[in-house]
Amino acid sequence: MRRRPILALVFLALAACSRGASDEGPKSTDFPKAERPVAPIVASAWSTEEARDRLREATMVMDRAGIKRGMTVADIGAGEGYYTVRLAARVGPQGRVLAQDIVPAVRDKLADRVTREALDNVSVKLGEPNDPMLPEASFDRIFMVHMYHEIAAPYEFLWRLRPALRPDGRVVVVDADRPVVQHGTPPALLDCEMAAIGYRRVARHKMPQDSYIALYEAAGTRPEPKAIVPCKAG
Repeated sequence: MRRRPILALVFLALAACSRGASDEGPKSTDFPKAERPVAPIVASAWSTEEARDRLREATMVMDRAGIKRGMTVADIGAGEGYYTVRLAARVGPQGRVLAQDIVPAVRDKLADRVTREALDNVSVKLGEPNDPMLPEASFDRIFMVHMYHEIAAPYEFLWRLRPALRPDGRVVVVDADRPVVQHGTPPALLDCEMAAIGYRRVARHKMPQDSYIALYEAAGTRPEPKAIVPCKAG
């Protein structure tokens, strides 16, 4: 049996010990509800990996996000691992990738893939719908690809996500520019919900078809949950 490097084991232990919403701090009821629809989770993959590679999707996204060797990256809503495996290759042996999903069966299937492909710099973790449960000050980039519209409590989720960023870290969102009910997030709505938690958009680029990539960084003080003003879908 192939053994994982010590760095990967330490990172996995750190992720396992991260504190979630149920441990301390505000309750879910302290956060405002989203004043917009929420798209249901319909599949663990947005498209086939072959089709996405033909469009050079992951390469373009990683280039736009500035992914480099040695970085520590989180892949939230990792699904079947399309980005996980490509991020692992990009950050290299000295980098680390934490892949997270909220569906146990999907998480287990991804863990099997990580083991089968001997991705020693990848750890797989189960998250919660309202809390990514990431270790604090640990990530250079946090990816949310074609899943933001499925987050039922965006303000709580983004609030609990923010401490996981390193000082120069960024949140990377890839989604379709269409209504939430059509499994997308209008860019203006995303900007508003991110700004409500104290994130500032630093870049946005169009992607093939009707998709886009937007990058955000933490700015200012994280607001108290009850002071968050929810956005309205246009």
